[in-house]
Amino acid sequence: MIKVGVVGGTGYTGVELLRLLAQHPEVEIEAITSRGEAGTVVSDLFPSLRGHIDLTFSDPAQAPLERCDLVFFATPNGVAMKQAGPLLDAGVRVIDLAADFRIRDVAEWERWYGMKHASPELVAEAVYGLPEINREAIRGARLVANPGCYPTAVQLAALPLVEAGVVDLDHLIADAASGVSGAGRKADVHGLFAEVSDSFKAYAVPGHRHLPEIRQGLSAAAGRSVGLTFVPHLAPMIRGIHATIYARLVAQADVRRIYEERYRGEPFVDLMPEGSHPDTRSVRASNLCRIALHRPQGGDTLVVLSVIDNLVKGAAGQAVQNMNLMLGFGESEGIAQVPVLP
Repeated sequence: MIKVGVVGGTGYTGVELLRLLAQHPEVEIEAITSRGEAGTVVSDLFPSLRGHIDLTFSDPAQAPLERCDLVFFATPNGVAMKQAGPLLDAGVRVIDLAADFRIRDVAEWERWYGMKHASPELVAEAVYGLPEINREAIRGARLVANPGCYPTAVQLAALPLVEAGVVDLDHLIADAASGVSGAGRKADVHGLFAEVSDSFKAYAVPGHRHLPEIRQGLSAAAGRSVGLTFVPHLAPMIRGIHATIYARLVAQADVRRIYEERYRGEPFVDLMPEGSHPDTRSVRASNLCRIALHRPQGGDTLVVLSVIDNLVKGAAGQAVQNMNLMLGFGESEGIAQVPVLP
């Protein structure tokens, strides 16, 4: 058994992480922190965890995080970069579910996130935690930057095409829709039921914070700069992401074979049969990414559909997948749940 800590256990990502860790056969949760809920019994705030987690929230300053083998940060952007250093020095491994260590160019990160980076020296060490591209590096990492939800869905959809170099790399397009849980567990008029229900809208069209993260990953896979138009949308559902990627073929290729070979043996990428249209409920509460390929009218435009649960493969599930790799467990340990239906 290994001991883990969760810093920031009161958001949607935090409680999803607790749900998964509570079922993991190799994990003992040592501490769950929250400044605002310190002293509150975890299952009083989240009754779904009653009988599974018998802990109270502790203040981060007093939590025994240094006794843990690994600590997750399920906190807002800007927190882990201030607190990860001392834990790493104490021999604790760290997985940050926020964006503090995802973007290699610190100046670009500061432009997109509007704050000074507190630990730029750790950015160079952090391993980007998308197992489908960085599995071996993750195994030996002290610090993992867990990918964002949109970047996970979009990169997994586009990576095989970009790596193979068979599409126009200057004009990729990604449209993606997310459920409202992607905005976090906070009081916000824009997230109210009456505001979101029976509606669908794009947002952040001039530029979303996940754009540089996606572009960084695809550019690394291509070995050159990639041009990407990324438009996120808010969908009237609680959880899930549906990403649609458009790419123009520039070379003759058996696209399906490219995907089959790229994702052969991947435990959490499901390449769907020809003609499929995966929906978000088919991955709800699971760590799966389902992908379908289309070539409308047999033309030169490829359409790739990608669905994930934003809280699982897009956040907490992928974090546990990374933990499994870092600590030598089976990669699917604790996260092989069948999707929930309806």
